Amino acid sequence: MPNRFLDRPLAAAFLLFLSVRLAAQTGYQPAPENLAARQWFQDAKFGLFVHWGVYSVLGDGEWVMNNRKIPIADYERLPGFFNPVEFDAAEWVALAKAAGMKYITITSKHHDGFAMYDSKVSGYDIVDRTPYKKDVLKMLADECRKQGVKLFFYHSHLDWHHPDYFPRGKTGQGYTGRPESGDFNRYLDYMDAQLTELLTNYGPVGGIWFDGWWDQAADELNKSHRNTKVDWRLGQTYALIHKLQPACLIGNNHHVLPFDGEDFQMFERDLPGQNTFGYNTTEIGSLPLEMCETMNGAWGFNINDRSYKSTKRLVQLLVTNAGSNSNFLLNVGPMPNGQIQPEFAKTLREIGEWTKVYGETVYGTRGGPVPPRDWGVTTQKGNKVYVHVLNWKDKTLALPAWGKKIKSARLFPGGAKVAFAQTADAIMLTLPKPDANAFDTVVEVE
Repeated sequence: MPNRFLDRPLAAAFLLFLSVRLAAQTGYQPAPENLAARQWFQDAKFGLFVHWGVYSVLGDGEWVMNNRKIPIADYERLPGFFNPVEFDAAEWVALAKAAGMKYITITSKHHDGFAMYDSKVSGYDIVDRTPYKKDVLKMLADECRKQGVKLFFYHSHLDWHHPDYFPRGKTGQGYTGRPESGDFNRYLDYMDAQLTELLTNYGPVGGIWFDGWWDQAADELNKSHRNTKVDWRLGQTYALIHKLQPACLIGNNHHVLPFDGEDFQMFERDLPGQNTFGYNTTEIGSLPLEMCETMNGAWGFNINDRSYKSTKRLVQLLVTNAGSNSNFLLNVGPMPNGQIQPEFAKTLREIGEWTKVYGETVYGTRGGPVPPRDWGVTTQKGNKVYVHVLNWKDKTLALPAWGKKIKSARLFPGGAKVAFAQTADAIMLTLPKPDANAFDTVVEVE
């Protein structure tokens, strides 16, 4: 098979990168800019996840190449049908802001290997292979800066298309038409070169969101297992990122505790410490946290998936994440024409109506003194504790005391007084009659 990734001259920056190998990032000490970015990240609380690529043409999710076992030669026809003429970066960013989201994380390259930007180290990208011929990430980056939203890039470690992704791992086996051998270090050089492009050509980048490490895991079922069948050169790659942009946060969806050089820990479809879907470790490290979740059942556009989560469910996930000291990254899978599904847009605007009123109880907070319970969570900002009652029908709610004498308890918003009693062991709140339509009853305690 001809190497499709050497059909264009390498950029000068990549040549320089090849000539000077970076040392592995052992004993990582985050720069002051990075520590400040972590603080911002924890304050932001809410982001938009975007899974978008040529796979949207088939309307069967982002894993369609693997799930339908589509050979590379056939899959490479898809870019010719991908012409997102309805894409409007300003509209996307405005919608995220209307929902109360502070950052956007978008797929720069998913597992199918197709780059959603103008890559100079590969011709397999949106500018060179589609009739659209425009760099959507550039447009989105420009618009994010204009509207004050931070931009993160999802980047897949795994690549079902690249001939040097070998050994093949657990997915993309037997059907792709890739050669029976490859140079994995050459593949990693290619990956680092693409990361260099993303971190030098698109302005300040909030973070890199890695995925696919698990494809080479020695034992994926053991979530404490940190070995892989290949050397991913994580230290070298992380050092490259932090050298190019020290404030850029690195997260890796590898399903184990964070490695040296990472700046936040993520959990796929589960709250931190939970593993109901079987993807995550139940161990929580010391880094900032983030949970990602879908609005229906799919990450990429799926024309048959109508299992939409309710606005109430998603608002309560945002609140529960805040009470778990975690961010909430909520996904959309745009349609091949570049529009976000009307069902998703409607829900995002409805979430925004809630964040306009209650955002103060979430943004800039940390997990409160009472850990998450079946009835709800607490968040805290300064001297204020926000008691988020999500599922409680009794008149009185008993909370464990948190070593502080309570001066007042009021409904948020509005400030109506909430009767309370305090003992050495407990705080009893007398709640208003529950509203069956309410997403969250918030009591502000000082």
